[in-house]
Amino acid sequence: MIEGTGDLLVDRDGAVVTVTINRPQVMNAMTPQMFVDFGRVCRSVNGDETVRVLVLTGAGGNFCSGADVSGQADRVSGDTPVVPLRNMRRIKEAAMALHDVQHPVVAKVRGVAAGAGLNIALGCDLVYASDQARFSEIFARRGLSLDFGGSWLLPRRVGLHRAKELALLAEVIDAQEADRIGLVNRVLPDGELDAHVDDVVSRIAAGPPLALSMSKELLNSGSVSSMGQALEAEGLAQSVNLATSDIREAGQAWVEKRHARFEGH
Repeated sequence: MIEGTGDLLVDRDGAVVTVTINRPQVMNAMTPQMFVDFGRVCRSVNGDETVRVLVLTGAGGNFCSGADVSGQADRVSGDTPVVPLRNMRRIKEAAMALHDVQHPVVAKVRGVAAGAGLNIALGCDLVYASDQARFSEIFARRGLSLDFGGSWLLPRRVGLHRAKELALLAEVIDAQEADRIGLVNRVLPDGELDAHVDDVVSRIAAGPPLALSMSKELLNSGSVSSMGQALEAEGLAQSVNLATSDIREAGQAWVEKRHARFEGH
């Protein structure tokens, strides 16, 4: 069973798990404990073979404003800050847990997605945003550098020089600009966002889960592998697919002119 907390709500509808970041009074800023719990939830989702899609969203009209830095000034003694390495390692573990989820992960973004909150969204496989959403790699305004995988995720999404502009200027950009530079997959009118994400999620959930998980891994690994390595990995993945009942079901469904009913084995 995948258990949430008061600050991280977990809902399940069949094969779809939705995690809602739930601190609307602070635009869903994440506490250190929330990062720990987020990592645990992601690992639980990853280990559950009956899950087919994970959806991440936020409560109260915002996605996530990043880490809660309300006590940051209190952690400074004179001119020498206390280095919070333990907390940063928890953030690292949470980011890796999200990255390692074998199932497709979809971000549904309303309102603010800033700092680690933006990078949580970018850590998902698909990002859909309301036309009222706002985005920022806000770290520099807080005297900080990128975290939650932003240095790895951002240039892969928008290119190196655009990533540097977002990080160094720490500007807030609107949904239309985020769409233009490729930060998100699609922007929709706020009233259409839920229906669009529901449609995308239902289509993914109806797909072959093992094949989709391997396609996700192949794409994640492709940027750091050679063409030969990618082709070899594709061959290994297809060999697995060709031994499943899903491949036979796909063939039978094609012959019978119906939608395939994939079981993931």
